[in-house]
Amino acid sequence: MSMKRTPLPGVGVQYDVTTRSGRRLSVVVHQDGRRFLGFYDPEDPDTCQASFRLDSDEAASLGALIAPEPEAPDLAVGELDLATERIPVTAKSPYRGRPLGDTRARTRTGASIVAVLRRTAPHPAPGPDFRLEAGDVLVVVGTRQGVEELAQIIAGG
Repeated sequence: MSMKRTPLPGVGVQYDVTTRSGRRLSVVVHQDGRRFLGFYDPEDPDTCQASFRLDSDEAASLGALIAPEPEAPDLAVGELDLATERIPVTAKSPYRGRPLGDTRARTRTGASIVAVLRRTAPHPAPGPDFRLEAGDVLVVVGTRQGVEELAQIIAGG
């Protein structure tokens, strides 16, 4: 795969990606945070077949989905099945901008937030005063049910 970065003065940056199979797509990141994906015709690399806009939450969720990370297996400890999951914090989350302790994650679900992945740096073992931001990804360990409940809580459900 190859990637080319092109500054777009007054607009942002365009990233052109060519896959090993020769398919081409681009991501235009505007200065205001908007992102546009463009997919190109394999017969004519100058012809954009489709383009659509993603807001920052959609872009973060899509990035988390396609990130090439090994799937963590469920860990069995005696009769207790543990699961490790990544839960995104979106702009719609009621915990965006609030301290981690406000979630009361372990008390409410039995699941533990063991790290927060932020674009700028990972934060292992965050304390209750750590403030969550949209785009953060929580690394959570607990029972399958507890992890699913915590995902709903973080999403605002």
